[in-house]
Amino acid sequence: MEIRDGGLDDPQVVALLNVHFQGMLANSPKDSCHFLDLSGLRAPGVTFWSAWDGEDLLGCGALKQLDPQHGEIKSMRTAAEHLRRGTGAALVSHILGVARARGYKRLSLETGSGEAFDAAHALYRQFGFTECAPFADYKEDPFSRFLSRVL
Repeated sequence: MEIRDGGLDDPQVVALLNVHFQGMLANSPKDSCHFLDLSGLRAPGVTFWSAWDGEDLLGCGALKQLDPQHGEIKSMRTAAEHLRRGTGAALVSHILGVARARGYKRLSLETGSGEAFDAAHALYRQFGFTECAPFADYKEDPFSRFLSRVL
């Protein structure tokens, strides 16, 4: 597996992100979906990665800087045909390493709260993330779960 910087211009990545956007909207009300669209993923302060096996896109993820000591995981998605093969874990591990290298003291994320998000919750718990209060500009929402960990 190779984790590459960027990829937002690759048609496979755009297609996977569209699946991600549709999946979020299918499992949470629109006002409870906080994914970054393509322009948001290109914004200053956001770093995006794509994971590959040769020419096969495995997944993607991003890191948004909230402040000089706090980052947020965004846009984590594994391609359906590569689920449960370690892609998500590799991306979270990579993002944790980058966050530490940048000197962040905390890494947080927002994800959905329903059954469709159980695998994501398990993945983040495996890396030491625990539930927390809403952070940054998020508000309490029954369709969101907020997770964080000290680095």
